[in-house]
Amino acid sequence: MQAGKDKVVALHYTLSIDGEQVESSHDRGQELWVLLGHGQLIRGLETAIEGHGTGDTLSVDVAPADGYGEREEGQIQRLSKKYVPLADRLKPGMTTVLTLKDGGRRVATVHKVGMSTVDLDMNHPMAGKTLHFEVELGAVRDATAEELAHGHAHSPDAPAH
Repeated sequence: MQAGKDKVVALHYTLSIDGEQVESSHDRGQELWVLLGHGQLIRGLETAIEGHGTGDTLSVDVAPADGYGEREEGQIQRLSKKYVPLADRLKPGMTTVLTLKDGGRRVATVHKVGMSTVDLDMNHPMAGKTLHFEVELGAVRDATAEELAHGHAHSPDAPAH
């Protein structure tokens, strides 16, 4: 079976930027399970995986436009510390995850910490960067009706919900 829209794919990946490893599913000791075509992966990686099957290995370079976008100037926002998790522990260059009003989440980079406010760069920390992935595909299967309804894959060992 080949990977494509509405297929569930189990994969291991290693992400590097400028030759430096940033993260790897191998560090967690388990595959990442994703439902393709539902926004779970950045566009460039998902496009590269489509049409491949179990056991395939890929070396993929993803340009910023197909990854986390280009860096945009003017994206510094000042927030009251009460809206920033663990604000008193943050230092410039660190990242934090903000909970948005709509329930979503957004990663931001600390630009400056003041007495009562935090200045955050709202660009994604990987914006403007070319991403290099080494990918090993595991299982590829049709999504279940429940996975399609939920919009995400359920790994085989995950509890039902």
